[in-house]
Amino acid sequence: MLDKVVIANRGEIALRILRACRELGIKTVAVHSSADENLKHVLMADETVCIGPPPSTESYLNMFAILSAAEVTDAVAIHPGYGFLSENADFAERVTDSGFLFIGPPADVIRLMGDKVSAIRAMKAAGVPCVPGSDGPLGDDIGDNLQLARDIGYPVIIKAAGGGGGRGMRVVHSEPALANAIQTTRAEARAAFGNDMLYMEKFLERPRHIEFQVLADSHGNAVHLFERDCSMQRRHQKVLEEAPAPGISEEQRQRMGERCVQACLELGYVNAGTFEFLYQDGEFYFIEMNTRIQVEHPVTEMITGVDLVREQLRIAAGERLRLRQEDLLPRGHAIECRINAEDPKSFVPSPGRVELWHAPGGPGIRVDTHLYSGYTVPPYYDSMIGKVIAWGDDRHSAIERMRIALSEMVIEGIKTNIPLHQEICQLGAFRAGGTDIHYLEKRLGL
Repeated sequence: MLDKVVIANRGEIALRILRACRELGIKTVAVHSSADENLKHVLMADETVCIGPPPSTESYLNMFAILSAAEVTDAVAIHPGYGFLSENADFAERVTDSGFLFIGPPADVIRLMGDKVSAIRAMKAAGVPCVPGSDGPLGDDIGDNLQLARDIGYPVIIKAAGGGGGRGMRVVHSEPALANAIQTTRAEARAAFGNDMLYMEKFLERPRHIEFQVLADSHGNAVHLFERDCSMQRRHQKVLEEAPAPGISEEQRQRMGERCVQACLELGYVNAGTFEFLYQDGEFYFIEMNTRIQVEHPVTEMITGVDLVREQLRIAAGERLRLRQEDLLPRGHAIECRINAEDPKSFVPSPGRVELWHAPGGPGIRVDTHLYSGYTVPPYYDSMIGKVIAWGDDRHSAIERMRIALSEMVIEGIKTNIPLHQEICQLGAFRAGGTDIHYLEKRLGL
């Protein structure tokens, strides 16, 4: 097993990784910015290294500082968590070139899947269904692009090949708007991602967001751990996730899971990953692959009993997967609410001191958070401060347990989006299951 791991992240995921390391007897190094010296995992780690000032560009995105921390502490591996450098192929390459283990897939696979055009080509080659589209980057000839859009059929969506997080995409409903949309998105992509390559796809008007969790080792073994529904979104950012997805048949689950596993084997994928799909009218369409652990991984853990982070560590240590597909069965239902430090109406971030923190409890309730009474939420990073996960024998039970857990949760001193989650849990459409990705924004009038 790995001797010592650098946790190259912050907040709840850093604490989650630390706990998995401790279970396996792995020593930990917490790297942190000067604003994060009082984070819970920093206070609990075996060693700590300050890697820079608060701005993430000077700390959590500083490759040299993280590698230096690994070197001076004699660590053997680096776990990037999610966000920051987790899907940066150059970082993964530098980690391995420096003699450390990167707890994630190989750099060339991250690079392949990080470019949406090459990812779609790879998925088509592996037999994974994709959204009808340009099958490659858009050129500069407006006549060719107009004909392509006609062939696909309006509405279409223009996407940046290197985009993510809802940025670098624009929906076009009619031919006169296409040229300007391409020009604007290309400029936005160049500024945001340093890559102005674009592609075009059919815009699905009422899809759900369904994703499949996979694990693969370096010995040619891979499994899927079923699907999650992440359709409750605001501005392309997930708000609430659940597993399994309502309304997905066992036959569909089996078919898509097997295709994801086969794609892993053909890609030479190693470690944890997630295939993301749009789902409409009974059909799945690949949109991207996340080559890292996901924020919403706990709902999969709750229905399978598999510790995904612990499996990541074992795989990185060179162990074979001990899981067999035939032994994996989804049990019950799990829901996760992302708790953000923000105004529940305006969504303006609400950093500040947490005067009182009280976690909910009871059967089937899990809370992943780095909060504690007296902790100050800094203004420099993402506003997510924790996650509440509720498991039940069925979906109705999970919703009721979540509703009760949210009513018990106490966070004083800052504003949070708990009232929004309480409202969602009472909505008839949510309780019925199967809302599309536009539902929440329409409900909020955005």
